[in-house]
Amino acid sequence: DDFDELLVSNNDVVLKNIAEDLRNCLPIEAMFNSEHQAVQKIHQHPLPMIHVDAFLYDDDFVDSLCEEGKMSRSYCTECGSYKTASLEFISHSFSLMELKFLYQHVLPDLTGKVVVDVGSRLGAVLFAGYLYSSASQLYGVEMNADFCQLQDMMITKYQFIDRIKVVHADICTQASLLQKADVVVMNNVFEYFLDRQEQARAWEFIACNVRKRGSLLVTVPSLKESLSKLQTNIQLSQWVEEMQINYDVYMEKDVDREALEQIHLYRIL
Repeated sequence: DDFDELLVSNNDVVLKNIAEDLRNCLPIEAMFNSEHQAVQKIHQHPLPMIHVDAFLYDDDFVDSLCEEGKMSRSYCTECGSYKTASLEFISHSFSLMELKFLYQHVLPDLTGKVVVDVGSRLGAVLFAGYLYSSASQLYGVEMNADFCQLQDMMITKYQFIDRIKVVHADICTQASLLQKADVVVMNNVFEYFLDRQEQARAWEFIACNVRKRGSLLVTVPSLKESLSKLQTNIQLSQWVEEMQINYDVYMEKDVDREALEQIHLYRIL
């Protein structure tokens, strides 16, 4: 009804305000120097790639930055300068559209449930969960102290403190938190930040501790893709079952269907 619609569009405004506040605190690539390893990984990537935080910058925003010459979508295949072929863009955050899709269409009613976001970064999953769901507690686990501080600033400013908590830690120290989670969210979480051995160890830790029957795991990309390059003992078929997501329910204009299809949902067996 009208009141609900008003509420939702008001929540959109709040999320956009948060994104604006965060944009003002960060360089365009939305990374801190403290993310050394991630930066190096990205720079060793075989094809030039740019980090664009999808929560902070939607496609229109990127287009306007390109027009102003602050960013480029292409690079020269000969010398690596930004002249011709398309660049690969990587984001570790969901866009506003993906966040709404996640909470309004992918996940069930979260009343009384605990959500854990692994590598919560700028807090987008937490803030959207506060605004678009009835989850009773939203925990973000983030290794980077700078990002924890930014999230805490927003939590205080927007008065989210009653339901959101950011834990400054390596996820591999958070067994009890993972064990009580009803929903665990993992968006591009280890690949750019850990070497393969560390990734394998982190995934095995997740698989050992995300065990509550019927709880849900949301991943980008799929578990199969994340684990395909790693040596692990994880038997997916004994741990999770993939749930079908209806990508067509989201009828808003300018839907990036490809981005939505990167989102995978699993139920813990």
